[in-house]
Amino acid sequence: MIIEIEYANPRHSGITSLLGQSHDLMRSLFPAEDNHFLSIDALSYPTVHFIAARVDGVYRACGAVKHVDDYCEIKSMFTDPDARGLGLADRILTQLETISHDLDARFTRLETGVGLDAAHRLYHRHGFVNCGPFGDYTASPYSIFMEKHLR
Repeated sequence: MIIEIEYANPRHSGITSLLGQSHDLMRSLFPAEDNHFLSIDALSYPTVHFIAARVDGVYRACGAVKHVDDYCEIKSMFTDPDARGLGLADRILTQLETISHDLDARFTRLETGVGLDAAHRLYHRHGFVNCGPFGDYTASPYSIFMEKHLR
């Protein structure tokens, strides 16, 4: 099995399929006003660094960081259910943290949903701690906010 983590185009058909699965899952779990995923167009903005994991040439996971002021926000973390357990999310998150550090961010932050326990364990393993809302977010019974100090 060959695993490659690389910068990728969120408009690639293999990635739009992953993002579609992610968006569908979020819509099934949370009310519309509590879905904070970025559109594919927004994931293509210059302030967003989008990466993906290919397994044997097929895109199976993705994630992004959005550079905002003195922090980077993790966005669009998703792994194809058929590829879970391969460590792809760990590898992508590690790369996103490296990108955040290279962008001279003081923090890496994220918003995730209540009940996404596997994601919460991943973020805690990587040293993220719970925090309050940041940026344009407001407190919600559906959201959990986390951050990691980089410097």
